[in-house]
Amino acid sequence: MRVLGVDPGLRSTGWGLIEMRGSRLSHLANGQIGSGQGSLADRLLALFDQLSGVFAAHMPDAVAVEQTFVNKDGAGTLKLGQARGVAMLVAARAGLDVGEYAPNAVKKAVVGVGHADKRQVAHMVGMQLPGVRLAGADAADALAIAICHAHHLQSAGRLSTALKASA
Repeated sequence: MRVLGVDPGLRSTGWGLIEMRGSRLSHLANGQIGSGQGSLADRLLALFDQLSGVFAAHMPDAVAVEQTFVNKDGAGTLKLGQARGVAMLVAARAGLDVGEYAPNAVKKAVVGVGHADKRQVAHMVGMQLPGVRLAGADAADALAIAICHAHHLQSAGRLSTALKASA
């Protein structure tokens, strides 16, 4: 199963694709998308087009997007939410459900603590996906989101198997 993680942002949206075979995870691709300059509508369209290209090129089976956290800048939070909406729209157009994870939940799943910094996240992504060459910090975060979603899918699969066995 191919799992795509998306770390939405208007300046830079990170994406990371992993493959899940049983409990084994491996890196397939990662990158960062920039939306350029211009009006907000133009930037969101650029994000949509580029992220649609990632989906078309890599055809994921599952997608996860980081949830928006509220920060001190309300306008920035709204813009981040709009970028997140674009990511969810691209996934929905591809016919995929979207897993959503809070930043602290992603960090806890990958690093073991919910308040890890970006350097720690990138390091642990490298440990869990040996040989990965990260396109940048946002790509590392996206791979962490994909890893978190893969763990969630594995747990859901084990639960489903256990429930079927007990029936």
